[in-house]
Parts: sequence; C-alpha cells; structure tokens
Amino acid sequence: MEPTNQTTVSEFLLLGLTDDPTLQPLIFSLFLSYLVTILGNLLIILAVNSDPHLHNPMYFFLCSLSFNDICLGTCIIPKMLLSIQNQDQRITYAGCLTQVCFVIVFALLEKFFLGVMSYDCSVAICHTLRYRVIMNPCLCVLLIMISLLISIFHGLLHSLMVLRLSFCVDLEIPHFFCDFAQVVNLACSDSLVENILIYVSSCIFVGIPLSGIIFSYIHIMSSVLRMPSSEGNHKAFSTCGSPLSVVSLFYGTGFGVYISFAVTESPRKSAVASVMYTLVPQMLNPFIYSLRNRDMKEVLRKLTGMRTSLL
Repeated sequence: MEPTNQTTVSEFLLLGLTDDPTLQPLIFSLFLSYLVTILGNLLIILAVNSDPHLHNPMYFFLCSLSFNDICLGTCIIPKMLLSIQNQDQRITYAGCLTQVCFVIVFALLEKFFLGVMSYDCSVAICHTLRYRVIMNPCLCVLLIMISLLISIFHGLLHSLMVLRLSFCVDLEIPHFFCDFAQVVNLACSDSLVENILIYVSSCIFVGIPLSGIIFSYIHIMSSVLRMPSSEGNHKAFSTCGSPLSVVSLFYGTGFGVYISFAVTESPRKSAVASVMYTLVPQMLNPFIYSLRNRDMKEVLRKLTGMRTSLL
C-alpha cells in the first residue's frame, strides 16, 4: 500500500469489541454502567469534602484518585456510547490524537496516585507519631503536582510520536478507543524509534510508581510484623486494606491484559481484555473504599440519611 502523509489523514475507524450487530445493545448497556463509576466517585469526593474528620492526607489522595477515575472513563466511554448509538465508528485524526494523549495522562496518573497512597500508608504505620509532620499539606500538594506534570509530559511525548508517523490507506483500529500501540501499528513509516521510546518510557514511568508501591508495602509488612499487639496489627491492616485492594485490582488486571497481548494474536481479544484494565478498577474503587473503610461508611450513611430526611 502507498503510504499517505499524516496531514492527509482525516479520520480513523474504531472497530470496537465486536462486529455482531445483535451484541451492540448488550455492549451499550454494559458500558452505560460507566455512570456508576461517575456516581460512586462523586459520592466519595462529596463525602470527604463534607466531613472535617476526613480532611487528612489519605482522603485528599483518595479524592484525587476518584477525580482521575472519572476523567479516565470520560476519555473513553462517551465516544464509544455515541459510536454504538449512531452506528458511526469514525473518529477524527485530531480526536484520536487527543484521546491517545488524555488516556495516557490519566492512566499514568492513576499509577502515580496509587504509589503516593502507598507511601502515605507506610508513613501512617511506620512513623505514626510524625505522620502529620511528614505528610504536611505542602508535601501532599507537591506529590500531586509532580505526578500530574510527569503524566502530562508522558502523554505529550507519545502524542508527538504519533504526529511524526505517516499512515497507510487502512486506518481501522481494532479497539474501542484510540490505543497508542494500535495507532502506531497502523503506521507505514518506520516506527522503530517510537517503539524504543515506548518501552524505555514505560519502564521508567511505570517502573517508578510500581517500585514505590512494592517498597512501601515491604516497609509496612516489616513494621507490622514487629508490632507486639494484635490490636496494632488489626489497625494497620484496616488502614492499608483498601489501598492494597485497589493496587492489587489495578495491577492484577494490568498484568492480565499484558498476558492476553502475549498469548493471543487477535487484537479484538486484546481489546476485550483491556476493558478489565481501563474500566473495571475505576468502577470498583468506590465500592472498595466505601465497604472496607469504617469512616467512609459512616459519612456515606449520614449523607444518605440527610437526603432521606429532606425527601
């Protein structure tokens, strides 16, 4: 095929999860549960802001994670729902490039927030008496801002790499959103540099938060094992139970997607597996924090009680 210059590319086609028209209503209904993600995360943000007892670093980071989950889902789901509803798989070149950038930014930001929350847990357990001094408001804001700036740089870097590529006549993306790797695979021009940068940047930017999470929980476990009382152990596990569950869910599904990429040659099957990584953790995070956290359950109970009394 003759490669065409990228400036002549006006749109891509998102093939979605299946070509079977009878399954489209079911897929539409399943992805409409994205509203649960928005509602659950908004409830967490509202609960934390409404109760002064929750104005501490742990819940500040939880609000940031909840807001990021809303943004990540919003980058993907509305476009897919519109495509199914209108039976129009097209996405403009600029729209695809924008989606690539924002998905990468918010996905990496999720990893950094999980790393920061793991560090917060380790400080709360290992340096309890100095927790307020170490996790002061300035440090909390600084950690969020550094994570955001690194994520934006990472997203822009990948977007600029796409801008350098020339594409062929076949512009069909076998995915339900503009996945960076799938877009690069469509290129007719040499993408060796892009692929090298993908692996290097992924190792650096994904490895840093993952290493921080592993180090934090090793530190936590060593401190818990040194605690003489079972009450202290229970308190430590109740403090870190929810963050650990979220970390396990996020990286567990991510590892599952990586395995699916390695063992299957079907892009469609990989797209189905990536649903577990990009959407399921964001949907379950509010339930994990609300069901496993006593303070959060109490505040949510008060909020629902106030709503009932007003009605």
